[in-house]
Amino acid sequence: MKSIIYYISIFCVLTFMISCQNKKIQNDENKVFRYNESANIATLDPAFAKSMNIIWPCNQIFNGLVQLDDSLHIQGDIAKYWNITKGGLQYDFILRDDVYFHKHSNFGVDSTRTVTASDFVYSFDRLSSSSIASPGGWILQKVKSYQAINDTVFRVNLTESFPAFLGLMSMRYASVVPREIVEDKKAEFRSNPIGTGPFAFKLWEENIKLVLRKNPLYFERDKNGVQLPYLEAVAVTFLPDKQSAFLQFIQGNLDFISGLDPSYKDDIIDIHGNLKPKYQDQFKMITGPYLNTEYLGFNFSSDHAIIKDKRIRQALDIGFDRNKMLAYLRNGMGESKVGGMIPNGLEGHLALGDRYDFGKAKELVDAYKKEKNESSIVLTLSTDASYLDIAEYLQREWQKIGIELKVDVMPPSTLRQSIASGTVSFFRGSWIADYPDAENYLSLFYSANKVPYGANYTRFDNRNYDALLRAAIEEEDLDKRDLMYQELDRIVVNEKPVIILFYDKVARFTSNKVENLGINPMNNLFLKKVSKKNN
Repeated sequence: MKSIIYYISIFCVLTFMISCQNKKIQNDENKVFRYNESANIATLDPAFAKSMNIIWPCNQIFNGLVQLDDSLHIQGDIAKYWNITKGGLQYDFILRDDVYFHKHSNFGVDSTRTVTASDFVYSFDRLSSSSIASPGGWILQKVKSYQAINDTVFRVNLTESFPAFLGLMSMRYASVVPREIVEDKKAEFRSNPIGTGPFAFKLWEENIKLVLRKNPLYFERDKNGVQLPYLEAVAVTFLPDKQSAFLQFIQGNLDFISGLDPSYKDDIIDIHGNLKPKYQDQFKMITGPYLNTEYLGFNFSSDHAIIKDKRIRQALDIGFDRNKMLAYLRNGMGESKVGGMIPNGLEGHLALGDRYDFGKAKELVDAYKKEKNESSIVLTLSTDASYLDIAEYLQREWQKIGIELKVDVMPPSTLRQSIASGTVSFFRGSWIADYPDAENYLSLFYSANKVPYGANYTRFDNRNYDALLRAAIEEEDLDKRDLMYQELDRIVVNEKPVIILFYDKVARFTSNKVENLGINPMNNLFLKKVSKKNN
């Protein structure tokens, strides 16, 4: 009898121990945020953070002078506040004195030190250095000079007033980095970065796994005074196949996926863009505007007489149903009620409603044919294979109003080169914002920016537009500038150098355990306020 009691006791103890161990594992998992990056990461140096696959991990490791909230409003980061003087030419950033670099032996006895204005001088010098050849050096094009007035005041002088400057400073390129680590070749900064962010670098097995750990010295706190971040770690895997990553997500091995790949979009959402019922108990879907405008552009320097007639450009604009196009080709992931080039989610956006008017479009085409004594109208649209479905949809829709569309499919690199060289007259394009200011979109139609001097691929040239854009850039009153931006976009709508297809949307999917992930029109990923609840 005693032996039975003994074995029962042993069994109970083991069961308790296993239960405790399982609970510990579960608790540890609830402190780690896991996502997959299908593209390779070449570096973790913010000076080379030119794409989202690099920007996302760098967002967790580094800080800059300012940051964006989810509504794209400028907020302080390492800079507590700033003063703008001398007609918008001088910016004095007042820095926090409690920001520390992640621990590293190169910092000496304390293994860390506070960030000072001199660190920003060094970081800006490095960003603009020809020897570094950073793709982000352009964000300092309007910077005349900069200096550390003292440890907590960093002064920047501009060559001309440029209200979008603070938006540029929110980009990851403008992160602060420590000289002691960057210039130590043994430290290998690209693969062993040291920053100030909520998570510190721990491990990177290239193309396999990246691990970041909680920074115990991080300076930001939530509204209740609790130190950020809440998570203990971030783990990134590198499965190149997006369908495989999706399977890992639905199996619970990933906490988050972003975007809709054709390999799984029809499985997870319906044609109206809603999460399918079979997943609603497992996952959350978050959607919102994305600062990406999909459009068709006309080359105004082309000798193509048809596209130079505004009636035809207008007919093309109103001659197809955007709602139907998005429902059946993009599962509702896009905004069909388009205005001008400035997308939904950005100040200055024009909300003009539904543009589809089949009767008016056919009337315009018939009038052109009668006036020009033409029996047919033929256009060629240059695109790449990823947008062939949309091109074929437009082909069918425009045929109904009397326009024959031929589709010329090119490799993406060839298409970009053809657009830049002006050898195509009608082309598909898209524009994703580099920084959160409408000037980023409106500069596409500034005559001085015609290629090769800028990104004015349509070769649009309008004196009134140019004068108003220059005035808007110099306007310091935000409300007045937004009204000027809207007026500029009305010129684009009226003159039609482009046809806006739709404004893109961000789609994020998380497990129901994930809280406070948020979403923003730049599709930036910030994990400092994210937590995971126990099931």
